[in-house]
Amino acid sequence: MAGLLELLNEQKVRNSVAEQIASPQAAGSPEPPQLLQEETQEPADRYIALKAKLQAESVTYLNENYDSNVAKDKIEFVRTTVENLLIRGEYPIPKVDQSDVVEDVVSEIIGLGPLDRLLKDQNISEIMVNGPYQIYVEERGILHLSGAKFKDTAHELLILDRIVSPLGRHIDESSPMVDARLQDGSRVNAIIPPLALNGPTITIRKFPTNRISAQDLIAWGSASPRMMLFLEACVKGKLNVIVSGGTGSGKTTLLGVLSAYIPDKERIVTIEDAAELQLQQIHVVRLESRPANIEGKGRVAIKDLVVNALRMRPDRIIVGECRGGEALDMLQAMNTGHDGSLTTGHANSPRDMMARLETMVMMAGMDLPEKAIRGQIASAINIVVQQARLRDGSRKITSISEITGMEGTEIVMQDIFRFRQSGTDENGRIVGEFVPTGIRPTCIEKLKLSGCMVTDDWFSAEA
Repeated sequence: MAGLLELLNEQKVRNSVAEQIASPQAAGSPEPPQLLQEETQEPADRYIALKAKLQAESVTYLNENYDSNVAKDKIEFVRTTVENLLIRGEYPIPKVDQSDVVEDVVSEIIGLGPLDRLLKDQNISEIMVNGPYQIYVEERGILHLSGAKFKDTAHELLILDRIVSPLGRHIDESSPMVDARLQDGSRVNAIIPPLALNGPTITIRKFPTNRISAQDLIAWGSASPRMMLFLEACVKGKLNVIVSGGTGSGKTTLLGVLSAYIPDKERIVTIEDAAELQLQQIHVVRLESRPANIEGKGRVAIKDLVVNALRMRPDRIIVGECRGGEALDMLQAMNTGHDGSLTTGHANSPRDMMARLETMVMMAGMDLPEKAIRGQIASAINIVVQQARLRDGSRKITSISEITGMEGTEIVMQDIFRFRQSGTDENGRIVGEFVPTGIRPTCIEKLKLSGCMVTDDWFSAEA
């Protein structure tokens, strides 16, 4: 009989790093803030001792009876075990609370503990764990303290290990930072002591369970129909598009929406640090970078994957984010027949994005003159879509700009659409409208030659 179970026995075989960090004497290991515990205590916490006993009894039973060759569904087997032990044992828990207690115990045994409930809540878009006793969430654009918490630092590290281990990654004092992803594609970043003074800090950007479409963006007030029609034509017409914006502005979400416009007949290669793009096309090759191992070897950077992707006969290359020397390879790919490529970058405006691209190309180590770099950018990038997270928590496309070429040593850009804010309503929500600037894009003729439907009415300021 196959035991479960290194996984189910994690509580007993926690590595020495967790023990060192979790010890009260360890630097940066916070004591539980008493006031915070009282303020955020959940009703289920009344059963904390009973849940611990039920969990221990369940783990003992599973170690003795679980057979991976027989059990078809591991999660259901664990849940059934916990339910049966709860019914048969002496656990004075009212029926109204039993289902919640079972889910909590199952999460502790085989899931992600207190994070599971937050991950299942569709209204929560981001989870921020600041040590074991403080978990913030972003819900409908608003940041607030949740009622969830870990038992202690060792408990948090145990759950963190469950996140990174299946990906072949590790986090310890010698390598205290890690980027990972959950099974649904949600992005995870973690940093632990001695670098994180509040205790292990985990940030999870949830991946939406439902595929977001252009219609959703329009319904949420993130874009206008004319803007999305124009962007659809740009993608189908194989213009090179870069989505610019700050952290948490929705760049990757918009990138996913734009990628849906790529025809099914084309071969797409995606390159990401942590693979989260879920494309609906059939012919997709997904590449993911790899950090160095514990010996400092084996690192595969985005730059390396971009170079390799050029040998894979791609029709489209989608880079999740350009943040370094890979920008040069991306620009060269766009300039050498790989039209219709998409990527994102961090910047506060389209003009800032051009400056950042210039800086990133310099990071490649090539001694290129400034004019040559700007020439590469101007000839490679066609459209810059600026995405922003506004102060009320809403995410909007604030501008769509076209790069028209060079004038001397400067890159020439023109705004096609803008978001014009007119004020705020009684609830503090930003009020405004998406307006065309009245400028007719120079790329219209290319789009029409590609068979894309484009009308001048989209760009008329009077329409």
